[in-house]
Formats: sequence, structure tokens, C-alpha cells
Amino acid sequence: MRSSRLLTALLAATSLSLLAAPAFAQDGAAGGASDKPATEAPAASAGRQQDGDAVVAIVNGTKLTRDDLDASYASLPEQYRQMPPEALYEPLVQRLVDGQLILDAAEKAGVADDPAVQASIERARADVLREAYIRRAVEQRLTDERLQEAYAERKAQPDFAHEEVKARHILLEDEEAAKKVIADLEAGADFAELAKERSTGPSGPNGGDLGYFERGSMVPEFADAAFALEPGSYTKEPVQTQFGWHVISVEDKRMVEPTFEETEPTLRQEQAAVAVGEVLEDVRQGAEVQRFAADGSPVEAKPEEEAPDAAAEKPAQ
Repeated sequence: MRSSRLLTALLAATSLSLLAAPAFAQDGAAGGASDKPATEAPAASAGRQQDGDAVVAIVNGTKLTRDDLDASYASLPEQYRQMPPEALYEPLVQRLVDGQLILDAAEKAGVADDPAVQASIERARADVLREAYIRRAVEQRLTDERLQEAYAERKAQPDFAHEEVKARHILLEDEEAAKKVIADLEAGADFAELAKERSTGPSGPNGGDLGYFERGSMVPEFADAAFALEPGSYTKEPVQTQFGWHVISVEDKRMVEPTFEETEPTLRQEQAAVAVGEVLEDVRQGAEVQRFAADGSPVEAKPEEEAPDAAAEKPAQ
């Protein structure tokens, strides 16, 4: 009970403005939302009813629901969302209750009648509407067909496929030990067996097997040496990196093309950015915009800022 009260106090101290987080806090920015939540929402894991309108508390006649709880959870700082979900349920409900009590007190005090508060409410409303409009417009544009076309365009680029090597290595603490390994290989020793006997790296017990890897996944010194080798050969001189001294053996090389599934997250992010630009172009069409300088004087519109219809009506010079 004591730990629950402490957690409730910590949540309340995090930010008073987050006590009644709006539902849209669960949604990411347009086109950039992650498909993977940080952890499961607490109400679900606690075995509660799954419906969004399931009531978690009633405050002075106002029902607080599972949707409200999820929105409050989504607004938490990352360190809280890493906690066990069952530990968050009761504190979050109390957070919602406190938020509703403060809202009731604000309504009773007539805070909403304050012109500054009204202006803030209008700005918040405008922000929500803008975000919702862009998100929906972008989602409509990010069709499977568009993503497949973007994938085909990327696939046509000469650098789309990348080279991978399949290699083994033996990691040693000093150059002399590495040279001794090379000498034993020259004498006919088996590379995998030497790795099991002498390598200090974590891959040693597995015969030094690193599997397939691309150049960027290794430190530059190691990658340069590995990709310079032909399949079936090993380094004739020890390779030094920040981890020690390596003897490297390359078993195979191949060219690999990323699949659509592997590329889709990047494609979706890139196309979302393009789609946002398209939305902006759409809403700018035919809009009447007048700008003013810092001193309040009108700024003459540039030719490209003029409405297309108006420009079309100008007589030819």
C-alpha cells in the first residue's frame, strides 16, 4: 500500500498538466507513429474488461473509462511505462480521479470564462484538428500500392543490393599469439578448432562463426579486412581493432536485396513525409494569404505565392 501511494505521488508530481491527458496523446505524429507500444496498457494486463468504454471510476457522476486510462498511460514518461503494468493500474486510476476533481473545481470556479483560458482552449482545439486532419490525409495516401511502387523505385537503384560475407574469426590478446595462429593455419590446422581452443571472443566456442554480415555491422578495420578476402582464404597478417587482434577467415560472399517487409518501415516514413508535403500543397491551392512584415506593413506576394487562378487571368505580356 505504501509503495502504491508513493507511485501515485510520483505520477502526480511528474506534470500536473498531464493529469487529464487527451485521447489523441496515444497517436503519433502524422506518418511517424510507431507500430510497437512501449509496453501493454495496464488495464488489459490486470485482467480488466477490454472495451474502451469500460468504467474504471465514477467521480461526482462523471464516468472515467478504459479509454481515459489508456490515454493517461500513453502520456506517461518512458521510465514509468517500463514498470510492471499491474503496478500502474491503481495509481493511474487515482491520477484520473484527481484530474477529474481538478476539472470539476475549475468548472465551478468559472475558469473557462477567463479570456486567456478561452484562447488557450481554442489553440488546443486547433492543434488537435490540424493533427487529426494531417494524420487522416496521410493515412489515406499511404496505400499498399504506393508503398510497393516506392519499393520498386528503390529496388531499381544500383546500390539497393548490398554485399555480405560469411566469416569466422579468432580473437587474441596480442599480436604474437595471432601470428602463432596464422603459422598453425599455414601448417594445416583447422580454423574452427583453433577458434575453439584459443579465441577469447564470445564466438570462440562456436568455432569463431560470425555468420553472414554486411560491412557496416563491423568496426572498419575488421570489415575492410574481411571484405578484401576471397572465399576460402584467411588473413595472412593479424588485424588489430579496439577489441584485440583478429585472424579472419571468409567462407562465402553474396549479394543481398532487402525484402519489402524489411524495407517497409523506412518506406512508410519516407512516403509519409512526402504525403505531408502533398497535403500542404493541396490546402495552399486557391488560398488567399496576405503577409505582413514585423513593422506591420504589407508584404507583396511573390509570383509563386499567387493563387493559380488569379495568375491565369492575367493578360499575356
